Amino acid sequence: VYHSTFADEEGITKACGCPLLPLKSRKKGPGPAPVSEQGKTDIVDEAITFFRCNVFFRNFDIKGPADKLLIYLTFYINLSLKKLEGCRTLAEGSKAILNLGVENVTIPGESGFPFTGLFSLPQSQQEAELLRDYLKQIREETSGRLLGVAYRPNGTPNKWWLAFAKRKFMNIALLDK
Repeated sequence: VYHSTFADEEGITKACGCPLLPLKSRKKGPGPAPVSEQGKTDIVDEAITFFRCNVFFRNFDIKGPADKLLIYLTFYINLSLKKLEGCRTLAEGSKAILNLGVENVTIPGESGFPFTGLFSLPQSQQEAELLRDYLKQIREETSGRLLGVAYRPNGTPNKWWLAFAKRKFMNIALLDK
């Protein structure tokens, strides 16, 4: 299993036990995630890079808080690839998963949150909204970057990525609603 290189860094804000790690965001406007340097690897880069290796594992030993976020993103990438499976062009794929990034972002304690026990329950409404906003931002960013690897520059599907839509990470299949 490939673990996150983001150790329990000093000064990183957490919400429900989830570290709010910096992102190289392409999105305009403020979000709860701190801004990372453009040339530096962030958690989304790690999740996409490690996805095809980690998806084969049935167990994932959590070594730090960033691994929890890596698990969340691995499941999200898997769900996104399932949405992209039937999309034959980049334009179709964009429509399919860009909305997935912002719709129905559930947090711990809400019905439909697939990772009970991975993150703690929010202690306040403010913490709940901070986590929801961060997860929404990181999902949007992951969706955008995933399109760059799931489709070739000419807009055709990359079978070496879309084939992983059939895999189950930790032997769990996420069903979207």
